[in-house]
Amino acid sequence: VDQSVLISMERASAILSHIQPSNSNSTPNTAATKSGEDIVIVTAVRTAICKGRRGYFNSTSATALLTPVLKKILETGVDPKLIGDIVVGTVQAPGSLRHIECRMAGFVAGFPKETCVSTVNRQCSSGLQAIADVAAAIRAGYYDIGVAAGVESMSLDSKFSWYAPLFNEVTKNEGARNCMTPMGITSENVAEKFGITRVDQDTLAIQSHARAKAAEQRFKEEIVPVTTVWKDPKTGKQSKIVVDTDDGVRPGGTIEGLGKLKAAFKKGGSTTAGNSSQVSDGAAAALIMKRSTADKLGLPVLGILRSFVVRGCPPEIMGIGPAIAIPDAVKQAGLSLDDIDLYEINEAFASQATYCVKKLGLSWDKVNVNGGAIALGHPLGCTGVRMVATLLHELKRRNKKRGIVSMCIGSGMGAAA
Repeated sequence: VDQSVLISMERASAILSHIQPSNSNSTPNTAATKSGEDIVIVTAVRTAICKGRRGYFNSTSATALLTPVLKKILETGVDPKLIGDIVVGTVQAPGSLRHIECRMAGFVAGFPKETCVSTVNRQCSSGLQAIADVAAAIRAGYYDIGVAAGVESMSLDSKFSWYAPLFNEVTKNEGARNCMTPMGITSENVAEKFGITRVDQDTLAIQSHARAKAAEQRFKEEIVPVTTVWKDPKTGKQSKIVVDTDDGVRPGGTIEGLGKLKAAFKKGGSTTAGNSSQVSDGAAAALIMKRSTADKLGLPVLGILRSFVVRGCPPEIMGIGPAIAIPDAVKQAGLSLDDIDLYEINEAFASQATYCVKKLGLSWDKVNVNGGAIALGHPLGCTGVRMVATLLHELKRRNKKRGIVSMCIGSGMGAAA
């Protein structure tokens, strides 16, 4: 087709997108078209994911975790003065403290004072929410280029706890009261309500670790090495190390071996330390802009954000969130489940991940092909961006086009993009 014809078609498409009635249930660009207005991810990287308190990041601050991935963003050659905002998903640390830590990471990484920073917390989907927030700001015209990131130091940050008394209206309201359901109990609730057996859960755990181990070398494409100091939890000895490999992966598990583990949250239950996501530390970041901006700067397009949704569900079975959110995210993009080549569904617990895959009728051949959070870990605020990095690199490796990232969210939600 003559180049002038292509330019004319693109202009016509852009004009139509402005004059046609808006539809809150659809995106301006469908999955079948390309436009300069597309919101694209130019690069997405992460640190290794390490075991909380025992792993190689057990003495590494959030600032030190976030700095290397932000530095990697600048290696694309983009002028840091052009980046309007850095939005960081993070959950556990107090917001005022974590915001300052993220601002400091920006400075250390080489961003100027003009590049601003904010943090966002939507529990386990905070990293994905950061991507959505940056994309929305770019589409709104607030700035042209942004960075979405995620970070969590579950080794150093305080544990979840209720630090203030609950007022009477909370105790009287069932939904509010159920928001306090411990995460492990929500897993047991899903397993019991939907018939997910202990063998089902342990089978997924074995698969997750085996796939993550097989992907160890492939992960090098997305992992930024981090030089840090590790404190041996047994001896207390500190040593300087370079971390470039996920340290929570344990291949070779068996149904018999995992079957010996006791239920972690409920007597006689089926959720154990072996079939749950790990407490972990890590960071990730993605550089986002319009396709027209990427073309102008000569930057490659790693992926296009076509849709993003968050949907609510009962807090006491929060793990079913992806099964609710994924169909709407696919529909919003003008696609069907059959059109999706790969899925990254966070393995918060084997019970809920197994349920979601069964409920949607998906094949495990397309889901978490490089393992999931049971093997890799779930550093809460980092997870969403980490999953996007893993998905986009795997799509490129396989020469595939379409993927979904989704996770359940504490307090009863599911997010998908």
